[in-house]
Amino acid sequence: MSALQKNIFAEIRATTAPQALDIAPALDLAEELRSEAIDIVCEAAGAFQNPVLLFSGGKDSMVLLDIAAKAFAPHPLPFALLHVDTGHNFPEIMAFRDRMVTQYGVHLIVASVQDSIDRRRVVERRENESRNAMQAVTLTDVIAEYRIDACFGGARRDEEKARAKERIFSHRDEFGAWDPRNQRPEPWGLFNTRLRFGENIRVFPLSNWTELDIWRYIAAEELELPPVYFAHERDVIQRSGLLFPVTPLSEPSEGETVERLSVRFRTVGDMSCTCPIRSTARTVEEVIDETLISPNSERGETRADDALSESAMENRKKAGYF
Repeated sequence: MSALQKNIFAEIRATTAPQALDIAPALDLAEELRSEAIDIVCEAAGAFQNPVLLFSGGKDSMVLLDIAAKAFAPHPLPFALLHVDTGHNFPEIMAFRDRMVTQYGVHLIVASVQDSIDRRRVVERRENESRNAMQAVTLTDVIAEYRIDACFGGARRDEEKARAKERIFSHRDEFGAWDPRNQRPEPWGLFNTRLRFGENIRVFPLSNWTELDIWRYIAAEELELPPVYFAHERDVIQRSGLLFPVTPLSEPSEGETVERLSVRFRTVGDMSCTCPIRSTARTVEEVIDETLISPNSERGETRADDALSESAMENRKKAGYF
């Protein structure tokens, strides 16, 4: 229910006897967000010919997958999932991704950044560098190959400054590029879905959600998540104010000390730049408690490429990133 509708109903209640009009109570915020997300998924599915849902196995894409499944239940999803695989993923995330694909009975398209490197579409300067920026080329290539006209993504405006600038239906040109200064207006939840040949739309049904909303939905729906989202013991290195997990891509340098700490991940991605936080939260309820008092955004606290450069995300999106 929109703010305008709420105001109208409030005026009606103030001027009408309670027994004369039976009005259902306003939806609470969680139900509003879920209803809005389902409406967005349904509208996009009806407007575009060949959409896909971007699925990494992370918490946001897991919530988006569940929302989409509810939107079309009891029927199966009418579109495929797409994962842009950097090749630098945590093994727990890949195992979870494959299990969810089987559980939800959906088709998964995997686009490999390594393939883009092998075909010289992108250049890897060193083996342990972040492949986040390279994903833009891999994504735009697979969009062209499959003639995808819309990609559902789990991005939220509270994640990062560039995310906050983006529309729910985010237009991308024939090169996959995003222009933050030339976005389509979305008055009263009305979306412009017109596309020229080669263009596409990135659809973000969870734009108005917060990290806390995501976790509350996970709790309410009892969704499964990869174990790295909860406190566990892991070897880490303190570097540039962040905790880097010790992996083949981020090994200790001379003078750095490896510590075994209780940590969890707030977001997951490329192992080379995704950092955990100190935590003892082993349940969804405990994670919610920690999220309530956290002063930092998840990306600013746990993604090295975003934390160390204010314009990193915006530059990637201009090049075709999610």
